[in-house]
Amino acid sequence: MRTEIKGLNEECGVFGVWGHEDAARITYYGLHSLQHRGQEGAGIVVSDREKLKVHKGMGLVNDVFNEEILDRLGGTGAIGHVRYTTAGDSDFINCQPLLFNSQTGSLALAHNGNLVNATALKRQMEHQGSIFQTTSDTEVIAHLIKRSGYPTLKESVRNALTMVKGAYALAILVENKMIVALDPNGLRPLSIGRIGDGYVVSSETCAFDVVGATFLREVQPGELITIDDDGVHVDRFSLSTNRSLCSMEYVYFARPDSNVDEVNVHQARKRLGKQLADEAWVEADVVTGVPDSSISAAIGYAEASGIPYELGLIKNRYVGRTFIQPSQALREQGVKMKLSAVRGVVEGKRVVMVDDSIVRGTTGRRIVQLLREAGALEVHVRISSPPIVNPCFYGIDTSTKGELIASTKSIDEIRDDMGADSLSYLSVDGLKKGIGRNDSSPNCGQCLACFTGEYPTEVFPEADHPYDKVMGGK
Repeated sequence: MRTEIKGLNEECGVFGVWGHEDAARITYYGLHSLQHRGQEGAGIVVSDREKLKVHKGMGLVNDVFNEEILDRLGGTGAIGHVRYTTAGDSDFINCQPLLFNSQTGSLALAHNGNLVNATALKRQMEHQGSIFQTTSDTEVIAHLIKRSGYPTLKESVRNALTMVKGAYALAILVENKMIVALDPNGLRPLSIGRIGDGYVVSSETCAFDVVGATFLREVQPGELITIDDDGVHVDRFSLSTNRSLCSMEYVYFARPDSNVDEVNVHQARKRLGKQLADEAWVEADVVTGVPDSSISAAIGYAEASGIPYELGLIKNRYVGRTFIQPSQALREQGVKMKLSAVRGVVEGKRVVMVDDSIVRGTTGRRIVQLLREAGALEVHVRISSPPIVNPCFYGIDTSTKGELIASTKSIDEIRDDMGADSLSYLSVDGLKKGIGRNDSSPNCGQCLACFTGEYPTEVFPEADHPYDKVMGGK
């Protein structure tokens, strides 16, 4: 798992297995591969064909599970989840998968993403008598499924998904099947693989390599896929689709060894770095990247610029993620604990420091200071994405413009605030070219809203959902 140091909070990770005699352990290893997508909580729900069993808790996968617990989770079907809080409080009750029991059977859900109309839907259902046990928007989906009144689970899920708006890569488990779905914009990645005679689903393909699964296909926007003992059954809940895959999956979130929509993440990041060198070359002695997600882009920048790449920054891998700390003061202290500059590399040198993004600017300021304290003569900051000037409502924790330094300050002001000698960002066109997805749409099938303000769906800040507009309610 990579331990990042910036203020960009990730979404979550979903993993599922059907038709394997040791589903819980396969899911455990799958969640390890997705740990970079969430570190606040982890959980697994298993089906033994008669009932669903759950274990979940706060912390890392290794903290939540051990051999004894996995022994108790016997079954041939499972879904798992690693969580970073994007909607709902950070506490045990919101840990996923969420498990619900009723007279007609049990239902477990694991969800990556964020619903932009969850507050309005919840308000309507509470007016009609529903009682919610969590503050997670995932519970809204469960209520919609159980309230639908349709005779089959597939019909109930299809009906529920026509009512929700936003981002969701969804895995649902009942006693005799698993259902997966992806929102009509395909904002989050989700893939299906084969393991022996069974199947796996995962937010990222890197997990397939770890558990020994073979990639089959990506779940497409608007698809509703049932996996049971008879195989994989593909259906749709939405015919109106507009692929808008989150561009930050390539820039920052996904692991370098994952393929997202048939594009390798490491290679995409190298191309972003090369494009950045074409757009913002500077005379320097050494290129270094901020560990870990910026290393690939830094290598690309070095190759394109002809400036040698060196490990100018080293990370202590035995410290937790700074962005989950409760205060900015602790977050900044965490940067000091996690990173150190290599004096032998940067002393007396003009350094190009490549990073993938700037969110609040505090981490970048501290890293520039580290390099100067280690003797760097100049520090030129190069960012392998455009300025983040708009909030994300789809599962990344940047909910207001006020949190984003690029929305309130010019590039020159950010440069001065960081104490850098120069600062340049990658252009939006450079981002699309560097990612290199083959798509004829103007945005190349990507969501670029945090850079351009052009959202693929109608969005409302969670604190200000206009109920009448969203639900037609009174």
